[in-house]
Amino acid sequence: MHTLLMVLLVIVSLALIVVVLLQSGKSAGLSGAISGGAEQLFGKQKARGIDLVLHRITIVLAVLFFILALAVTKV
Repeated sequence: MHTLLMVLLVIVSLALIVVVLLQSGKSAGLSGAISGGAEQLFGKQKARGIDLVLHRITIVLAVLFFILALAVTKV
């Protein structure tokens, strides 16, 4: 049981790292507004769906990570 939990924890950890690295940086928002990011206005709507999905996947993986980490310490 302990081995199964550890394997799941490693898989969830790696998936969480990948999903976080796939997300776009939020610091580009202010610099894009100042430097005239009008050309990104229409492209941002398309990418917003992908960012929303990645955000939700990140939340689910983070919750799974904490649950598995607590389960590993209890076993």
